[in-house]
Amino acid sequence: MKIKEIQNEIVDEFSFFDDWEQRYEYLIELGKSLKTLPEDAKTDDKIIKGCQSSVWLDAELNGETIEFSADSNAILPKGIAALLVRMYNHQTPKDILASDTDFINEIGLSEFLSPTRANGLLAMIKQFKFYAIAFQSKQNNQ
Repeated sequence: MKIKEIQNEIVDEFSFFDDWEQRYEYLIELGKSLKTLPEDAKTDDKIIKGCQSSVWLDAELNGETIEFSADSNAILPKGIAALLVRMYNHQTPKDILASDTDFINEIGLSEFLSPTRANGLLAMIKQFKFYAIAFQSKQNNQ
């Protein structure tokens, strides 16, 4: 499934909720469904800088696509990470780099987050894209 299709699914899912309390609870549920990183994978080099909480992101190039895994010590950032993993997982570096994040505004997430959390969200997106840049460069050099 393409990134835009996944984003549209996410927008549709969030449209079922009447208020932000319900959306917040849904984000928490998404975070709970995110596979936990093993403790030995929670290293300093995988921490996303700019997040208020500890959020770890790991990635591996598997053929043409990237497999992401993430975790957090806080439930809301873990839910946000779960959304981003869902969107970017098993996508090519090229598609990740070409994607936009307009769906974040469409689901109202940017309005709901405090400035600190919004900065953390941007830091997460940047880290996903940094991995895509690194793997694209690796693919180009092969």
